[in-house]
Amino acid sequence: MKEKVVIIGGGFGGITAAKYINNKFDIIIIDKNNYHLFQPLLYQVATASLSPADIASPIRSIFKDKRNLKTIMAEVVAINRENREVILDYGEKIKFDYLIVAPGSRHSYFGKDHWEQFAPGLKNLNDALIIREKILYSFELAERCENLLEAKKYLTFVIVGGGPTGVELAGAIAEIAKRIITKDYRSIDINNIKIFLVEGLPRILNMYPENLSKIAQEDLEKMGVEVLLNTMVTDVNELGVRIGEKFIESKNKIWAAGNVAAPVLKTLNTQLDKAGRVLVNPDLSIQEDSNIFVIGDSAALKDEEGNLLPGIAPVALQQGKYVGKIISKKVETKSRKFFKYFDKGMMATIGSAKAIALIKGFKLSGFIAWAAWSLIHVMYLIGFRNRFRVMAEWAWYYLTYRHGIRLITHKKEHYSS
Repeated sequence: MKEKVVIIGGGFGGITAAKYINNKFDIIIIDKNNYHLFQPLLYQVATASLSPADIASPIRSIFKDKRNLKTIMAEVVAINRENREVILDYGEKIKFDYLIVAPGSRHSYFGKDHWEQFAPGLKNLNDALIIREKILYSFELAERCENLLEAKKYLTFVIVGGGPTGVELAGAIAEIAKRIITKDYRSIDINNIKIFLVEGLPRILNMYPENLSKIAQEDLEKMGVEVLLNTMVTDVNELGVRIGEKFIESKNKIWAAGNVAAPVLKTLNTQLDKAGRVLVNPDLSIQEDSNIFVIGDSAALKDEEGNLLPGIAPVALQQGKYVGKIISKKVETKSRKFFKYFDKGMMATIGSAKAIALIKGFKLSGFIAWAAWSLIHVMYLIGFRNRFRVMAEWAWYYLTYRHGIRLITHKKEHYSS
């Protein structure tokens, strides 16, 4: 009988690991969704640039030719190390010989979880569709308002968090609001649309060199985004966002300020860091069991300089490949080489033909950085159809500034009034 490898999570780490495990093993991928999501482009679904099908592929389709792999659509609620089994949300127990834990993360509200109902985060397709439709429905409601004071709350957008997600969202909202939506909604004055990006640190994109962060901020400001630095949010409610003594009235609040690890990690009964991530060994296994691996943004591992590896797609991809090879070759613990992350660079897009990039020490900005960002993201999309569709959508948008995915289907769910 073949040994069984169970993979929790169909993200970058889990999918990559499965690709590198050979047919001498039976593989089971468990994910609460039936698709693999290309998260770096999720904000483009949220801002009506792309449709969900452009950035998601069914897991079964990805592995249609891998006969030793089975997919289960379910949520893992617990891991029993002693019995070597995972427990699913409907009670089924799945045995394993090797376990790869890569469930991803969720947005963190730093103890203020009730804020989520007013300021949704962006982690999955459902989040993206909720944000997209709220943005579009806001313009519908603003168009019907009889005076500016009434319309103001629908024309004000507040994004909390100046990391890549927050910056990309702010730029994308600025573009669709001021270049596209106002052409369709003739009663809306472009000057009445307000977009705020709130960041608690002295600069946005603080993981980038200071001069690149400054370029990104300047680009956003030229697009009409007001960047608020050294600013902490003290309350979020249905009416808007409170920042110290200032209150910004808005029906459109988006949270992009932090992440929290998946709660299932606690059931491993191993050491976690303050963010709930597993403190893994250099070979990405847990302290108590060398055949249980934790990868991606669920793992806390430091690089050679003592810095925690970031929870980004390139890290998960490399870790998935590393673990997949260890399992395929049945490498004994003492013979395993330590995982070493090869940093290929970082990129963030601000808008059409606007981006910043740090690649092997080279700092890029503007159109060149945007072109590199576009090429790399298209290359990593799974499936030719996805790549072709996304390239076509981007080309169309770049030439015409017209977004095609502007449908509202669940308007009653967006606002209570």
